[in-house]
Amino acid sequence: MNELRQGFHEDLDRIRKQVSTIGAYIVELIPRVTDIMLSNDLEGAERVIRADQDIDDRVIDTEELILKVLALQSPVAGDLREVTSALKVIADMERSADLACNICKAARRIHGYEMDPKLRGLIQKLGDQATKEYRKAVDSYVNRDVMESAALGDIDELLDNLQRQFLQQIIESHASQAIELQVAVQLTLVARFYERLGDHAVNLANRVRFIEEGRLPELHVSDRELREEAGSAFGPTGTD
Repeated sequence: MNELRQGFHEDLDRIRKQVSTIGAYIVELIPRVTDIMLSNDLEGAERVIRADQDIDDRVIDTEELILKVLALQSPVAGDLREVTSALKVIADMERSADLACNICKAARRIHGYEMDPKLRGLIQKLGDQATKEYRKAVDSYVNRDVMESAALGDIDELLDNLQRQFLQQIIESHASQAIELQVAVQLTLVARFYERLGDHAVNLANRVRFIEEGRLPELHVSDRELREEAGSAFGPTGTD
């Protein structure tokens, strides 16, 4: 193997490791922000929000490595699919980290409000299901497991159903004056953030199928939708 090809494979290994590391962080982050939401942990919320810059920096470093490989190595076929897919995967992961931060910002805005047990239980279920999906997606990427990645679409329906249950419970809680309108609005956004985390996990899993089979199933979450939701997280005044 000549030096150029050896360098390519070393860079490819670095890309895989960096993407896997970011993915593992997201898997750990989702249950952490769920705990923050349920425990009214303001300090924990601030730590997660501040740490988001570190994830952005890791994503930028990985992007630069990917672009270097594309420019200098001109990969083809399966290698090209893997390298270009890594760009898409880290974009989904970066957006996932933003969604986790938005959950913390919502927790900060409703700090001090007591949620009834049904709402708390559904938030826990949303967090558990989103974590499960993201873990499966990252594992399928690390192991290049097409079978596991293919199952994510069906599993994600459970998260969608939980979101609908949560929204219904929010409506009932507000109607009975158990929660104020401001809290209801923030919790509605939180439900959306968890649902979108599941969509990003499905996108990640679909990229595994593309890498291995050259076939790309339908992706979820358009850039426009994400921008609209990110803006809504800051409320009508545009501030935190």
